[in-house]
Amino acid sequence: MLVPCFCLSSALAQTTRKLSPKDLPASAFKLISIKTAGTQRYKPEEIIAQSGLQLGRTVSDDDFKKAARRLGETGAFRDVLYSFQYSADGTKLDLQVQDVEGFVPARFDNVVWFSDQELLDQLHAQVPLFHGQLPIAGDLADQVSSGLQSLLIAHSLAGRVDYLRAAHEDGSIEAFVFTVAGPEIHIRNIAFAGAQAPELPLLEAAARRLQGADFLRSMLRSQEDKNFLPVYLERGYLKAAFGDAQAKVVQDSPQETMVEVTFRVEPGRQYKLAALEISGNRSFPTDVLRPLIHAQINQPANGAQLETDIAALKKLYGSRGFMAAGIEPDREIDDANSSVKYLLEIHEGDIYKMGDLEIRGLDSRTAARLQDEWKLRGGDPYDSGYGRRFLEQADKDISLMGDWNASIRESLNHEEKTVDVTLRFDPKPR
Repeated sequence: MLVPCFCLSSALAQTTRKLSPKDLPASAFKLISIKTAGTQRYKPEEIIAQSGLQLGRTVSDDDFKKAARRLGETGAFRDVLYSFQYSADGTKLDLQVQDVEGFVPARFDNVVWFSDQELLDQLHAQVPLFHGQLPIAGDLADQVSSGLQSLLIAHSLAGRVDYLRAAHEDGSIEAFVFTVAGPEIHIRNIAFAGAQAPELPLLEAAARRLQGADFLRSMLRSQEDKNFLPVYLERGYLKAAFGDAQAKVVQDSPQETMVEVTFRVEPGRQYKLAALEISGNRSFPTDVLRPLIHAQINQPANGAQLETDIAALKKLYGSRGFMAAGIEPDREIDDANSSVKYLLEIHEGDIYKMGDLEIRGLDSRTAARLQDEWKLRGGDPYDSGYGRRFLEQADKDISLMGDWNASIRESLNHEEKTVDVTLRFDPKPR
């Protein structure tokens, strides 16, 4: 929580003698003016509303301290300073604030009873500093949560509001995700505004499996990337984009809410492949790598297939021990000719060696036999395809796969450039 910093100055009206607050008329303590400075993010009226102060009210230094503390505790400001002046006409207050950096989006994962704009407007009316983003620290997220709970109550909607902080792999906060627990919210149908044949039937087929599923924007966003966007990428629509899922309530009861979901689609233009170049390859000649890439010149550039082909290239490099090989696809788009040129730059890296082998789940006798039959020894160049071939051969020799589910885990030691392998066997359910 940020600790606000306060600054107080009191200038008394100039008379023939110095006055104390006790000497001033009651009208001097009526708040007649509030000025704000220092912020690039908020309007003066928003800061004033968040402070809780109201013009025309009788005020004291304690009221200003509370207002400054209220602003500081939101987490939106690094510093909150104030000064005020008494006069016979009333009290004038100056607020000096300093914005914090590092705001992140607020996402409402399953709030379906309001449009995005309606929700933003109604929450802003309750939490004046909320514009769809929140500071990482402070209590502004709690205020938004309380505001959303009040909205549900006002509209006689059951449910309990909660939120969590979604983080990147490095631990940094990327968003606040708000959800409503209680009512079951299910998808009845999904439509795609702006989609046309031949893509529309494919999108509808991909969406059919989601009928009856819980409505969660985070889930639909992953489905968009995994199942919807590839429909366009496969056909050369390299700049295709989907808007956020919009839900419309079509059936509502205390037990269940059914929604119709709409994605707005912007396909953009279709691009053909003008050229494809490979660079950085030393261990494999280009004529060995190129057949693994299915892209055809003067045909629609299949962006989805290219990702699969790059995975195949990495698998090939892994068979020679290049476990950290990187392949960076870059593209040069020519909008004037609706064409694209792909540049695949390969960073082969170091050759990794075989490290330790561990076998889990089998009896000691069978595990020892597999250890003996494993041909990759410590210090040999690693082959990422060897483990799967080994299991296939072991199944032929001792029929392992009939009773066991086998998995392979590769643990890379980037300092020593070794790969430790774990073969795990779990009994199949009977």
